[in-house]
Amino acid sequence: MGKKPIQTVDLYTEYEAELKNVDIPFSEYPRPQLKRDSYLCLNGYWDFSVRNNGNVTYDGQIIVPFVPESRISGVKIDINDGDLIWYERKITLPDGFNKGRIILHIGACDQWADLFVNGHNIGWIVDGYIPHALDITELLCDGENSLRIVARDDLDINMPYGKQTKNRGGMWYTKVSGLWQTVWLESVPENYIKDIKITPDLKGVDIEVIGGEDEKTVIFDGREYRFSGDKLRLDIEDPILWTPENPHIYNFKLISGSDSVSSYFGLRTVGITDINGIKRITLNGKPIFMHGLLDQGYFPDGIFLPASPRGFEDDILAMKKCGFNMLRKHIKLEPDLFYYYCDIHGMLVWQDFINNGKYSFLIDTALPTVFLRKGISHKASELRRGFFLDTAKGIIERLYNHPSVVYYTIFNEGWGQFDAEGCYDLLKPRDSTRIFDTTSGWFKAKKTDVESEHIYFKPIRLKKSDKPIVLSEFGGYSHRVEGHIFNLSNNYGYRTFDDRSDYEDALVSLYENEVIPAIEKGLCATVYTQVSDVEDETNGLLTYDRRVLKVDQVVMQRVADEIFSAFEKQ
Repeated sequence: MGKKPIQTVDLYTEYEAELKNVDIPFSEYPRPQLKRDSYLCLNGYWDFSVRNNGNVTYDGQIIVPFVPESRISGVKIDINDGDLIWYERKITLPDGFNKGRIILHIGACDQWADLFVNGHNIGWIVDGYIPHALDITELLCDGENSLRIVARDDLDINMPYGKQTKNRGGMWYTKVSGLWQTVWLESVPENYIKDIKITPDLKGVDIEVIGGEDEKTVIFDGREYRFSGDKLRLDIEDPILWTPENPHIYNFKLISGSDSVSSYFGLRTVGITDINGIKRITLNGKPIFMHGLLDQGYFPDGIFLPASPRGFEDDILAMKKCGFNMLRKHIKLEPDLFYYYCDIHGMLVWQDFINNGKYSFLIDTALPTVFLRKGISHKASELRRGFFLDTAKGIIERLYNHPSVVYYTIFNEGWGQFDAEGCYDLLKPRDSTRIFDTTSGWFKAKKTDVESEHIYFKPIRLKKSDKPIVLSEFGGYSHRVEGHIFNLSNNYGYRTFDDRSDYEDALVSLYENEVIPAIEKGLCATVYTQVSDVEDETNGLLTYDRRVLKVDQVVMQRVADEIFSAFEKQ
């Protein structure tokens, strides 16, 4: 007898309907913390083909920025090893657009790509998650220009890949390929502001400017602050601190010669303190309990993206209404818009770095789940080490200015883990303003800022530690909602409830009877699995199509209030 075929169902979010009335999807400005009035979005229809060994196996059009594996890309095909995926379109610059230099931005392309302007190769990018910017000025001509991007994705495990797999199932998800974030152009003067670095404290910010003229001006709160060089200290009278309850944002404008950008910051600090012999994480110098959820960032319409940025924002707001103040972005880097929404809505973010290397269910999951939680480190070639660390450094650089981002996870459950303490020594100095969790779950390292535990199949029992204790994964209770299930054949979750009320009762009991009592032992953060169902996984508070919230927001807010109250009494 052969295996029965797996039956999956297309699920549709409410955001997908918006595409019918939108000429350019994801047209929102993609970089809110370095915003210019010069912006030409290149999302939308591109000519698209797949080629392998000289043969064209697919020829048509695709809607960028959605991956070809997704339904809303208009393609929905698998990309195989050796396939080259060709994106091509024509570009004509609007009158008055060119201010001196033209920069092409690729938000993200998985895993590598060659770029061509008017037939000239302008370089190649290698990284599935980090944005790239290239100056294409010299290759442009008056009138119509051609842009071609030739990408390839064999799911090379030397490169960071997150939870993608060629044979999806269980806690591993559909592979994606090619462009999956906004492609856009901006025009800048010859000497322009390339980036800014904002370091806040409780009284103001230090602003460092990369690029631009020597003489600069910051316009803030109706005043002009002129300075020379690349650094400015901005002290603020009667500062309003950024918190999840009051995510206050300060806006400012930076001018350098004929270039100007708008940006924003929040005043907040993150640290660790000792209270009655127990280490606690602090926000703005005060102990805080981070009540969070695992957030995979997958959607049934666009897979790596929702059909609209509103999908990101609605997830954040729905979890806020349930009383959560933190999301752990799980081994995936999102577009800047996601972090912007977290900034303005007051959702703390724990950001994972992105795993590469071979995964072993026995070594990385089965044995440590039961008992073996020490002493494992995978072999890593210099190539693999380089890819992992380059992406990690890129994540730190990209997210540095976001007040919502407070915590980084280097390795999760040993996936691709190598030289954990050496990685901590290398990465922590790049951002000493945030918490670093070297080994989330198991295979512990001494050099880490927290004691990080994953507990799924047994009661929550925590040992004392000289570091803040975080329950960085737990729960994973499964409840399937008919009509909103992706996989009708298989289900993945850690404890299954057919009845909705039984599911909610069990979830409440887990917090009240296991999480809250652990607070006095030093527990100061929790990450419940998870925000939404993802493909086979039905352990989300939201269904995969985001149409059903499986829990009562009022009940969940009450649980959150109980947690925060118990924490404040410590």
